[in-house]
Amino acid sequence: MKLLRIVLGILLPPVGVFMTTGISSAFLINILLTLLGWLPGSIHAIWVIVKHEERYA
Repeated sequence: MKLLRIVLGILLPPVGVFMTTGISSAFLINILLTLLGWLPGSIHAIWVIVKHEERYA
């Protein structure tokens, strides 16, 4: 499941963040970053997914 979220975080950043945190401030920030460009959105998505996994591991 984590691998799927990481792949989605790279390809479709808001979807990966949504699957990790649901509708949250991180999700809204990711949408804004993705609108500014694909790369900032992807970097933020990977960061959110990895940090979320560390917090609950």
